[in-house]
Amino acid sequence: MPDRSSRRSDLGRLAAAVLQVGFDGTTPPDWVLRELAGGLGGVVLFARNIDGDPAQVVRRLREENPEVIVAADEEGGTVTRLEAARGSSWPGNAALGMLDDVARTERTAAEIGRLLAATGVTLDYAPDVDVNADPANPVIGVRSFGADPGLVARHAAAWVTGLQAQGVAACAKHFPGHGDTVTDSHLALPTLHASRDLLERRDLPPFRAAVAAGVQAIMCGHLMVPALDPDLTTTLSRRVMTDLLREELGFQGLLVTDAIEMRAISARMSQPEVAVRALAAGADAICVGISSPGGENVAAMREAIAGAVRDGTLPEARLAEAAGRVAALTAWAGGGPAGGLAVPLDPEYGVSRLGLESARLALRAVPGEGAVARPVLTRAPIVIEMTVRPHEAIGDAPPYGLAEALAARLPGTARVTLTPGDHAVPPLGGHGDPPPVVVTRDAHRHAWMRRVLTEVLRRRPDAVVIEMGLPGRPCGAVHLSTGGDSRVSAIAAAEWLTSG
Repeated sequence: MPDRSSRRSDLGRLAAAVLQVGFDGTTPPDWVLRELAGGLGGVVLFARNIDGDPAQVVRRLREENPEVIVAADEEGGTVTRLEAARGSSWPGNAALGMLDDVARTERTAAEIGRLLAATGVTLDYAPDVDVNADPANPVIGVRSFGADPGLVARHAAAWVTGLQAQGVAACAKHFPGHGDTVTDSHLALPTLHASRDLLERRDLPPFRAAVAAGVQAIMCGHLMVPALDPDLTTTLSRRVMTDLLREELGFQGLLVTDAIEMRAISARMSQPEVAVRALAAGADAICVGISSPGGENVAAMREAIAGAVRDGTLPEARLAEAAGRVAALTAWAGGGPAGGLAVPLDPEYGVSRLGLESARLALRAVPGEGAVARPVLTRAPIVIEMTVRPHEAIGDAPPYGLAEALAARLPGTARVTLTPGDHAVPPLGGHGDPPPVVVTRDAHRHAWMRRVLTEVLRRRPDAVVIEMGLPGRPCGAVHLSTGGDSRVSAIAAAEWLTSG
């Protein structure tokens, strides 16, 4: 029989296998390398880890553990990790949903898969398949394909198919649906107030479609869904994680939690307790986006999981099953394409040719309240960009916006950034000056943006409004919506404003 120290070592490796952790810096710190040598199952890359060649980071990780899953959030559009420094080469889900061309969605995901595969990423925390039923949702919005369950379902399946054809595992999120909420789960615990019948008709079809398409992973959201479990958050609920997802929907792949440092769950219990209880409920991998400087929280979770098995709180068979699913995903990804296919680039802008074409097609222009002829900018305008602090899923503010795209075509373009705390309207010029260009993101959700728009249009009725979030009520002389704020969306809007 194996001795006690051997069993302790085996439990420690099983416990390490189910953790997917982030770290600071562009070089894996010593504690990550030690954990990898001890069986750490996954590492999550963020923009903060990307400087130069991200493949070099991945190679260093695999020197310590060739089997490690390397994950990233690469949704396209607003949420990008590998292209965070320059802006995404592909419009996001809202723009793709507006086009409703499933073949284009599949091709888009395939190109994103090529980028990831060339880097060595094996798991993409995408697509977002939430049905954005509430336009006031602060965290989903343009990350969703739309508000129609059928549309979201068919594009979810197409995205999964395109990505996984490149040997990168897709991860549909945020089960059982984060679209009809008005709380950001990074900050507090959202509640999904929907009957079981409504969940079946609206929120679950995209997940069923993803499962039918062979999705390798699903990420659960940190939500309260009383119709499914009145007592526990979804992450800790066996009714949701096992009874619904496994038994009713038939999903047998990797079930990963959303990041457990999010306030929706971390405000209620410690990370070690979350990890143990989530595994008991049916999770296979615990996502830890933010780790302590020396990895102390990761070590604490590993020890808590192994300790829970030893004291009977967590069945060893459940932990072994979870670690087995981690290994199965590694084996699946190892059999895919090597990532040698290049993404065809537009020669002028150096972005995906397909992505730019999609961004151009997604533009929607309607007459605003001023209803004048479409302006064609021939001289540098002032661009007024209204911004709010991006939510945690996005990271920093988009680095390349409409002002930069316009300045490349009309040198001298001026940019003024307004925020919730500082939004005094600047001088706007007068008759004979180019019309000001006002950029908003989800103006329908922000009263201060609407007040600024009212004041700008009072002074300059010829102002052009560019909505780079969800489209709202048209205003301005012309109202142009892009369906998102990717790099290619900004380029397409700048072309539209200057091309005639």
